[in-house]
Amino acid sequence: MKAVLIFLTLCAAHNLLAQDESTRLKNYNVKKALAIDGYDPVSYFEGQPLEGNSDISSKFKGITYYFASKANKSKFDKAPASYEPQYGGWCAYAIGDSGEKVKVDPETFKIIDGKLYLFYNFWGTNTLELWNEKENELHKKADENWKKIGQ
Repeated sequence: MKAVLIFLTLCAAHNLLAQDESTRLKNYNVKKALAIDGYDPVSYFEGQPLEGNSDISSKFKGITYYFASKANKSKFDKAPASYEPQYGGWCAYAIGDSGEKVKVDPETFKIIDGKLYLFYNFWGTNTLELWNEKENELHKKADENWKKIGQ
């Protein structure tokens, strides 16, 4: 009886993990499960986004990240959630303004309270500039919108 209970608990845990990964892949800004167009998430916290190397990668809850160095991969592996971009890697401004998932320019970013935010920056529109004009309001609204659409 105890073995059956343990087995059922493990099956339920596996199903929750698979569901979590499936939800993340559906809601996050990824291409073939690759985040941030292959940019190294740790490099943002060092002040300069760098393209990662496919030979140096980690997977976190179904999403793959590339790294510019083994040292950055090691940092990520120790605390992956702290390096992931907010709002699934979608444009923070768009999530806050309209709740829409909008692509980003991986080199347009801001670190706020130790978290990475990415922004759209194409065709003469840099949403980081718009975000900065009303950051508090947009940040609060983006957090609320992401709870509805990203989880």
